[in-house]
Amino acid sequence: MGVRAMRRNDREMDRAFGEAVIDKARYGIVSINDQGLPYSVPLSLARDGGAFYFHSAREGHKVDLLTDGARVRVVFVGDVQVPDLYTEEELGEMVRDPEKTSRLIRSVFTTEYESAIVEGRVSEVTAPEEKRLALELICRKYTPEKMTYFGPAADIGVPYTKIFRIDIESITAKRKQYDENGVERKNSDD
Repeated sequence: MGVRAMRRNDREMDRAFGEAVIDKARYGIVSINDQGLPYSVPLSLARDGGAFYFHSAREGHKVDLLTDGARVRVVFVGDVQVPDLYTEEELGEMVRDPEKTSRLIRSVFTTEYESAIVEGRVSEVTAPEEKRLALELICRKYTPEKMTYFGPAADIGVPYTKIFRIDIESITAKRKQYDENGVERKNSDD
């Protein structure tokens, strides 16, 4: 794999931003090599420092591909929205003034977004303590209001649940966002 230079490096964000996107994303798309083709699957992942965890069925095609040390790429998408920066009057002015029409394309017919791409290596978690920790992290992220019931559920589920860890080797993150004046914020505008 290997990290490639980002074409729009003015939108590139730092690792902390990428980690924030990962932590709030509802799922990540994990891709792994399947005989020369990408095999991609959306998963519920929870991060713990430089790794994240997910649970899985005990068997299946995905499990067959997730051998210890296999390289994976995971894509996370955070907030996405169509910006609503201009009044109808301002939009009408843009259409009438050729010098302002290009702003329609740049800041009206577009989306604001944030994303993070992780490259790493996968391994199966077999130690009961780490499996329990992984399940707790996942449950805290997706069902925090139900943690009172986690202990008994984990006692029953840990032995029967397959858990994988992805050790993060690199994170690249980017965003496209506009300020209140319709000017795109750059990576240094935090």
